[in-house]
Amino acid sequence: MAQSTTATLELQLRRRRQIRWQRWLGLSVPVLIALVVIVSGLLADVLQTHDPEFIDLAARLSPPVFDGGTWAHPLGTDELGRDIYSRLLHGARVSLIVVAIVVPGAALFGTLIGLVSGWAGGMTGQILMRIVDVQLALPAILFAVLMASLVGPSLTNVIVILLIWTWPSYSRLVRADVLSLRERDFVTASRSVGAGPWWIMRKHLLPNVLNTIVIIMTLEVALVVLAEAALSFLSVGVPPGTSSWGRMISEGRDTMNVAWWPIWLPGLTLLIISLTGNLMGDWLRDALDPRLRNVR
Repeated sequence: MAQSTTATLELQLRRRRQIRWQRWLGLSVPVLIALVVIVSGLLADVLQTHDPEFIDLAARLSPPVFDGGTWAHPLGTDELGRDIYSRLLHGARVSLIVVAIVVPGAALFGTLIGLVSGWAGGMTGQILMRIVDVQLALPAILFAVLMASLVGPSLTNVIVILLIWTWPSYSRLVRADVLSLRERDFVTASRSVGAGPWWIMRKHLLPNVLNTIVIIMTLEVALVVLAEAALSFLSVGVPPGTSSWGRMISEGRDTMNVAWWPIWLPGLTLLIISLTGNLMGDWLRDALDPRLRNVR
């Protein structure tokens, strides 16, 4: 009987190690893709083979090297003869800039509003949540078109629009967690000894909602990249003369019946990045959620 129990425990431990190894292996691919994108964006000036905005009509619509092209333009050229490989690298830089500013900025502001709203409750919480509802109801695309018509397309406009668009998602989830946490015994004990609201939010509430914030930030990376591409696709994002994956897709529409690579290559890049962000977010959720950790 003891031997059977021992064998069962060993089998369960072996299965858990196998599952854990498979999940780490599944994470390695998204992490590798993310590192490639980050390095490509940071070292775009070093890795590029041509000026991304240099027009060479003699090399117009040259195919990629794997479709009969040459290594002079490994991923081909667009309708103006611009090197697609170099433009993809600089498009990664634009996405990195947007993500590096929008995701932490929206997380910081949205978390603050969620903490205050959840802790204060009452009229203060209701007013803050109504502001969140207004922000969620604001159509980002129409707002982007309005800003572009007033001041012209710019990277600053894209960052401002995405900040306004993304912070409410943090506020709603953080507020929901805080409403539950503020009734816990450790919070009641802190209040009974005279701890102030800001001390409690900093020492008790914020650490307990940090896992939720990290998961949302990871998932928001893919959303922000796709949103920036969508705005650039509509010509209300980055200005002309700036390489962006969305603008590349927009410019490649006119020649998609003749050449597939100007529109398919940036489109596949966006697809891979969005899948990578979602996979990393799912892994973090499984790793940081205590209930899922116990199941594992």
